[in-house]
Parts: sequence; C-alpha cells; structure tokens
Amino acid sequence: MIFTRATIRLTVAFAAVQLVLFAAFAIGVYAFVTGTFDFDAAETDSDGAVNVAERGFDTLRTGLIVSYAALIVVVPVASYFMARAALMPIRLSYERQQRFVDGASHELRTPLSIIQGELELVVRKQRTIAEYEDAIDIALQEIDGLTRLSDDLLVIAQSDGPFPLSLEARSLNSLVTEAAHHADASQRSDHPALTVALGADAAVMVSPSLAVRAIVNIIDNAVKFTPAGGMVIVGTGLLNGDPAVTVTDTGMGMDADATAHATERFWRAAEARSRPGHGVGLALVRQVMDAHGGTLTITSTVGRGTVARLVFQRGHR
Repeated sequence: MIFTRATIRLTVAFAAVQLVLFAAFAIGVYAFVTGTFDFDAAETDSDGAVNVAERGFDTLRTGLIVSYAALIVVVPVASYFMARAALMPIRLSYERQQRFVDGASHELRTPLSIIQGELELVVRKQRTIAEYEDAIDIALQEIDGLTRLSDDLLVIAQSDGPFPLSLEARSLNSLVTEAAHHADASQRSDHPALTVALGADAAVMVSPSLAVRAIVNIIDNAVKFTPAGGMVIVGTGLLNGDPAVTVTDTGMGMDADATAHATERFWRAAEARSRPGHGVGLALVRQVMDAHGGTLTITSTVGRGTVARLVFQRGHR
C-alpha cells in the first residue's frame, strides 16, 4: 500500500514537471517564430505574403496545441512507468528487509518459547535437583543458540551494503585451526569425529574474524547433519592455485533442490527442521565469501554426505 501511494505521488510529480517543461518549450517556440518574423518586409512585398505567414503561424499554433494535447495523454502513462522503475530498487530492498525481519522474528520466537516453558515448569512447584539442572541446562543451550543466532543476524543484516572489511594477510591453516577449535564438534562428545587435515599452506587476504566465522559455520553445519560415528574432515590446500578449505562429511546429504536452496536465508529442508539451527549459517558463509571475492560451492548426495568448499584469494606476506 505504501508503495502504491508513493507511485501515484511520483507519477503526478513526474507528469507535472514534464508537462510544464513541454508547455514552456511550445510557448517558447511559438514566441520565437512569431517574434523573429519580419512583418514590415513582408508588407512591402505584398499583402499575400503576410496572409501566408499568418496561416503558417496558425498551422504552427494548431500543431503545438494538438501535440500538447497528445502529451497530456502520453506523459502520465510514461511517468507511471518511470515512477515504478525509480521505486523498484527501494521496493526490493524493503521487501528483503521485511523477509529478514519476519524470518528473524520467527527464529527468535522458538528458543525464547523453550526457555520460557522450561523456567515456568520449574517454578510451578518444588522440583528435584536433577530436574532443576536439566531445565537450566536446556535454557542455557537455547541461550547459547540465541547468542550465535544474534551474532549471525547482526552480520548478515549488512547484506544491502558492503562489509566494513579490514583485510590482512593470514595463514589459511591458522584460520582453519582456530575455526576447528571454536566449532561445536571440539566440545561435544555426541558429535561425529572431527579431523583436521592441513595441506599446503598459503596466505589469504581476509578479515580474520569473518573468515573464521565462515569456516566455523561450515564445520558446524557438517557436524549437525552427521550422526555420531560418522566423520567430518576439514582439509586445506590449493585449488587451481587458489587457497581452499574443503569440509567433507558422511552425513545425511541433500538432493539437488535442497543444495540449490541451502544458502538462502532462513531456508531449511523438511528433513532438517527437526534438528537445531535457524537457516542463516550458510547464508552468512556465502555473504562473507562474496565480500572477500571468494566462492562457496556445495555438492551433496542423499545418504552419502556433503562436500563444502571455500576458495579464497591468495594474499601476500
């Protein structure tokens, strides 16, 4: 509704400005032609010359009036399309923002409801120490998830503008080592085995905090969808001369449709909705890689696992 009103107002403004300019131009043309015609010279030749000139002026005046009448019909239509075109980038940005807010609100609501439910459960009546500990543990897990989600949302909210990158040359292997340390798999015993296989090292030009966050998100995503007993391997090396991080898992995998949508904000496959997560991790990874001029590629096979690869630009040390 807001864009409908804005389009109408902008159409009226565009049409009014153009019609005023066209009217001024027509009046100027007519005034110039009649003002520069030498009537005295024409009268000395013959009265017929004056009559011919006056008929010419009448024809000019009629032509200008008819042309202006046609413009009164054409200009509003053209102005409407101009207004739509002018507002289109703003409209798309607004719609993206609305989708982001709606998605973020939905994702925040679920863990908050869980925390509220657990706390209400333990305060209704006396509980055992074990029950209190379980409720507190669940609430703390949800709070940890909220913290990670909030951090990701703060970063991904900058999608309509460039990241304020502060680039520096860093060792790719050191970034992967730091990311593996922060990943959930290094702190949980019920996760699949995480193996870090460092290959040929190279300097990469990155914002270190964002690069580590992207690698952590890729590792966490692999761990999340790989059952206990499976494997997640994080490797480094060169791909066509460019430094690359490859994360391979033996998890549930994805079909072609899910793979195509995996990096969309808040998108989650039907099979993944029963698992922890908010659908922003891979979207953030893609955004970080785009900002660095790198690439994210994902290949997956249902039941066999997924391979995610981050390719960075080579830096200089």
